[in-house]
Amino acid sequence: MGRSRDNRRRAAAEAVVEAVEGGLAELIPDPDRARAWSLLIDGAPQSHVDLDDPAHLSFEYQRRIGHVIDLVAPPGKPVHAVHLGGGALTLARYTAATRPRSTQQVVERDAALVQLVRRELPLDPGARIRVRAADAREGLAKVPDGWADLIVADVFSGARTPAHLTSAEFLDEVRRALRPGGVYTANLADGPPLAHLRGQIATAAARFAELALIADPAVLRGKRFGNAILIACDLPLPLAELTRRAASDPHPARLEHGPRLTDFTGGAAPVTDTSAVASPAPPPSVFR
Repeated sequence: MGRSRDNRRRAAAEAVVEAVEGGLAELIPDPDRARAWSLLIDGAPQSHVDLDDPAHLSFEYQRRIGHVIDLVAPPGKPVHAVHLGGGALTLARYTAATRPRSTQQVVERDAALVQLVRRELPLDPGARIRVRAADAREGLAKVPDGWADLIVADVFSGARTPAHLTSAEFLDEVRRALRPGGVYTANLADGPPLAHLRGQIATAAARFAELALIADPAVLRGKRFGNAILIACDLPLPLAELTRRAASDPHPARLEHGPRLTDFTGGAAPVTDTSAVASPAPPPSVFR
């Protein structure tokens, strides 16, 4: 009990708190890892980074995206990756650590957050990561046609994904930037009755031939609010290995694909720019 209290005191003393465009950013040191930090925006956890071990992914949703990064190409092969939403640059760091010589572009709208992260959690100078302060969709429009092997969407503003990043027209821009056979993965957040998640799957199904979804079973059953990782491609996905990795995670998840995933949408219509709305706000209990 005493050590836990001491750790909390040390974390509070060493925390970096700064106003950014998206709210109040807090960098909280991890008492169990010497150079690891959690990023919170207005109290909502956004990222966790271990500067000594960038291949360590603490958040379960980031581990699930990590599985996609691991399987997008043969082990260790460099890739071209675009990250929409930067946070503490956790997934870009992970890609650089596990796939050296990869070339990556990060698009993060919050320029003040980018400056804070660069100052307090500096990137490895050898990592080929370019960070651009821009709106995700505007930044994606500047990616050359067919450039990306992988596009990761993890964009939240006030804990909600902006509406213009949920539409079929947005996915048209994703497809344009992907090479043939490239992979798109997105962090989606929703809770009961899962209308947003169902609509996002229907939208992706209208633009990609192959889909999979990884999530906690309780989220898929509409029992609680949580994250779901969408994976989309025009070529067959490594479903068996994704299933194995999701099931063996410290927080086991289920993978859905094929007819079961189609049935899950419940006949939801694809989202367009004219009908798009932001993802639902999480209930306050999620961050307690």
